[in-house]
Amino acid sequence: MGVVDLSAVDLSDNSLSQSINELGTTFGAAFGQEGMQSLFSDSGRIPQVIMTIIAFSLADIFDTIGTFIGTGRRTGIFSKEDENALDDSKGMNTKMDRALFADAIATSVGAIFGTSNTTTFVESAAGIGVGGRTGLTSVTVAVMFALSSLFSPLIAIVPAQATAPALVLVGVMMLSSFKDIDWTRLEDAVPAFFASIFMALCYSISYGIAAGFIFYSIVKVVKGKAREVSLILWVIDLLFILNFVILAFL
Repeated sequence: MGVVDLSAVDLSDNSLSQSINELGTTFGAAFGQEGMQSLFSDSGRIPQVIMTIIAFSLADIFDTIGTFIGTGRRTGIFSKEDENALDDSKGMNTKMDRALFADAIATSVGAIFGTSNTTTFVESAAGIGVGGRTGLTSVTVAVMFALSSLFSPLIAIVPAQATAPALVLVGVMMLSSFKDIDWTRLEDAVPAFFASIFMALCYSISYGIAAGFIFYSIVKVVKGKAREVSLILWVIDLLFILNFVILAFL
């Protein structure tokens, strides 16, 4: 009782019509005086701006990669060869490359239109769980989202208590990948543990991946295998640490 507030329903408030009316203001605003141009107006802040861009880029890239690998393993779309090719492929040679390219295009186009970040979402595991294995699943979701925007005032009254169980099931399906981890090998077990803990506590896949990378390097150093950590991984670790430092002062 009292969970749903019907008095807050305003049928005249439609997010789709409102977005269309504001399109003239939001379209291309990112390139305007108050957008990207303002970032570089003060030369003294350019280093901070660059580091912030790198931090957000890392967060988006690894959030997307983590989602792709997690959901892709559930569907069987991405093979181990696809995941390995992500490190050394040149061009759009693998399904992972093409998926990341599509995500990058969607993110860029969405930003130009003034929308929130248009990227992959881990809730895709819900569709996978009921048998979705092709792009038709995503097309169906897109059509349903478009239709739901017409009824946004009614949909808005659905409380978080109603949607939370679906997210719990998504988490259960994602945890099925834990069985593939070699828990007897510290180089695998420790990063996997911290990655999963940070994802849950920070509500961020990218932060979890950052923790996994950092603790992987730490375990290698402690075990005297620092030479097995590639230079690229050390650079990524440093960028993630700088990202956390910047976020602490923002």
